[in-house]
Order: sequence, then C-alpha cells, then structure tokens
Amino acid sequence: MKKLYVILVATFVALLIINISWIIINLFYWSSSGIQEVISSSKLFDDIYYSSYFKWIVWADVSWWILFLVFAKQRRNFKSDLSHYLNHNPLSSKKICVTMHAYNEEEVIEKTVQDFVKQEYVEKVIVIDNHSDDKTVEKAKNAGAHVITKTSNKGYAHSWHMGLKEALKTDAEIIVITDGDGTYNGYDISKMIPYLENCDMVVGTRMAQVLCEKANQNDTFLVWGNKFLGLLFQLKYFNSRHLGVTQLTDVGCSYRCIRRESLEKIICDFTKNDTDEFVTGIDDVTITIFTTQSAIENDLRVIEIPITFKERKGISKSGVTQKNKAFRYGLQIIKFILFY
Repeated sequence: MKKLYVILVATFVALLIINISWIIINLFYWSSSGIQEVISSSKLFDDIYYSSYFKWIVWADVSWWILFLVFAKQRRNFKSDLSHYLNHNPLSSKKICVTMHAYNEEEVIEKTVQDFVKQEYVEKVIVIDNHSDDKTVEKAKNAGAHVITKTSNKGYAHSWHMGLKEALKTDAEIIVITDGDGTYNGYDISKMIPYLENCDMVVGTRMAQVLCEKANQNDTFLVWGNKFLGLLFQLKYFNSRHLGVTQLTDVGCSYRCIRRESLEKIICDFTKNDTDEFVTGIDDVTITIFTTQSAIENDLRVIEIPITFKERKGISKSGVTQKNKAFRYGLQIIKFILFY
C-alpha cells in the first residue's frame, strides 16, 4: 500500500508538470500565431482534438484517476476501528510538565519561561539548553525553570527527544512541548488540554491569520508550503470516508501536548535499540512530523487546533525565513513523508 502511495504522488507530480508544460507551450504557439488563430475556434479545437500529445496526456490523466480510485478503495476502512472514533477518556490528573528547547535565547527566554510557569496546572518547566554561549541558562533558571545544559550542541532533534525523556521522569500526566524563542503563548495550553479527553496528542497550527502577529515568520512561501506538505501527509494516511486519520495544515509546528501514557507508547520509536542513535529519517527538520507520524503508526489519536503565533525576537537558529533553506527543508520533509 505504501508503494502505491509513493507511485501516486510521483506520477501526480510528473503529470502536473506535463499538463502545465503542454498548456504553456500551446499558449506560446497560439500567441505567436496571432489573434486570428485564437478566435478561429474551429481550427483551435481541431488542433487540440487531433494532437497525439493531447490524447496521451488525457489517457495518462485518466489512468492516474483510476489508480487513485484503486488506492481509495484499498483505504476504505483504513484505521477505521473504534479506537479512531469518539472516545471519552477523562484525565486522572492535569499535572503538566512543559519541556522547552533553547539555544542562545537570552533576549526572550526569561519572559517565555515565566509565561508557561504561571499557567494553571503547570508544575514544572524543563529547559533543554543546547549548549548556549550567552545568558540563556542563567535567565531560564531565574525565571523558575529546571535547566538541563548539554555539553555540546547536538541539535534541535536531540533536545526534543531529551526533553520528552526528562518529562517522563516527573509525575506529570500531560507533557507540553514548546520552544524557548517566545513565539508561542502559554495560555494556549488551556485550549489544548480539553481535547486530550478525546485524543492522545494535540498539535498546534500557526496558519490562522487572525491568531498571528503581523510580523511573524510565516511568509507566503512557508504558509503555502506547509499546506502542501499537510495534504501530502494526509494522503499518506488517507481513508475514503474521512479523507485521512488526521488533517494537518502545519507539519512543522512544535507546540503540542500529549498524554503521559501515550508518550510512553512512542518514546522508544525515536532511537535504535535503546541507544542514543536516532532511527533513520530523524533530523532537526523532521523531528516534529516524526512525532506526529509515530503517534499515528501506534494507533494514537491526533488532532490539530489553531494556536496563536507571535513575532520572533532575536535571530532564528533554523534560518527558515531564508527561501533557499526553507525550500531545502521542504524537500527533506517530502522525502520523509514518502519514504519513512
């Protein structure tokens, strides 16, 4: 079934390029032939009708839709057991542990930690410091966080995984994952928690314009790119009735919360045989979508809800605002969705 999904995506891209190219070439031909060529409808339609290229393209398009219908039929009952429908499972406790990742965030870390510390039910904020060389650690501690400082910069994915493991050492029933860059609001936790009574993981989306500060990092390229990647991911877990086990619009959002027992089911999926080495496919770019995918693969229920998103203070460490880097990150995520 996975092979059929990859074939569908690959052939769709190929056909999209072919169809657009055919249209552009013919538009160029008709425009260069003069306006008389265009308004002479009988000749125009004759050229299209007798074009062997056009016929092959039509047959290829029809074949793709037949292939898609075969795929849809196979996915008619995909993950449609009772565990993926309405299930009310009240939380026995609402104790929250927030795990936050930071690297050279002295400008915002103190305010960010304070914002999460003051939220209802938050009992502990853990900051995973990725070997900062500024005052990030000092300011995080002053704000009330428990700080774990790494001896070297091992990357965002390593901090993400370490934070999850450290959160499981507490008695919290809810683990919240966020960043220390000040772009997320602590009060959004109150939106997420109620959904945990019906699902296992709540993922935020930064795509709602009315919930974003005007100067946030999500430019047009990132918004459209995230939408496309979300649809690609949805197709991976497509079923005919609901169009997918989960619907995502923001595959790169790191702000989320998860039930303790649900995290315990997936925490071992990140590394190879209880070592510190990540499984193939995980890196600083794909760690967020891997977490979502691991939850789905383990039959956990995942839902996405809108969250607020603020302007980034300081320098973005990922460089996602640079078009070339953002494009490269997008290709990495596409590769992950298709092959892992």
